[in-house]
Amino acid sequence: MEHSEHFDNLKNAMVALEKDDVISITAEGLEVGIEPLEIIENGLLPGLKTIGEMFEDEEIFLPELMQSAQIFQGAMDLLQPKIQEMGTDVKKKGTVVIGTVKGDMHYIGKNIVKLLIETSGFDVHDLGVDVDPFAFIVKADEVNADIIALSALLTTTLIGQKDVIEALEGQGKREKFKVLLGGGAVTKAWADEIGADGYAENGYGAVKLVKSFIA
Repeated sequence: MEHSEHFDNLKNAMVALEKDDVISITAEGLEVGIEPLEIIENGLLPGLKTIGEMFEDEEIFLPELMQSAQIFQGAMDLLQPKIQEMGTDVKKKGTVVIGTVKGDMHYIGKNIVKLLIETSGFDVHDLGVDVDPFAFIVKADEVNADIIALSALLTTTLIGQKDVIEALEGQGKREKFKVLLGGGAVTKAWADEIGADGYAENGYGAVKLVKSFIA
């Protein structure tokens, strides 16, 4: 992979929680012409993934996890203006309502997916975290959405995705919207089990699916 050394250095700086290094390596990447989305997908996200695994294995604890989120946001403060510039002249292709389901407060992955989808030319309405199932439907109706994207990082909150689909069915609106699932706890088997229209393992997969839904 081109720029692989740069991505490795960025990942390692993220894992080491070296904020100054993460910011400087991110800035260097932009200076040498690396696409901001590549920096996220190949450097920052692998670092966050490793940190998440370390947290699960109790090698690090909540303060370090929170610190990693702050460092990531610092890098995103550099990247986000560049990403938004990329999408300014793109004609809107469709409308997406996105949020993290009831009981789940995780937002980093959702925010990345939101950015990627916006940059690809979609109008995205972000409901935030801990979103009630019916709030997704109300917003989707309000903005005439094409797609509802549901994020869940925890196995204990997966049921929130199922609740949204069941609420859609209960209101006779299941065929009105495509439902896309994502998040660390989600699998294709789960998506199939609850009758979702698709499952994305990462941000790029989400963009690909969203585009296929609208085509």
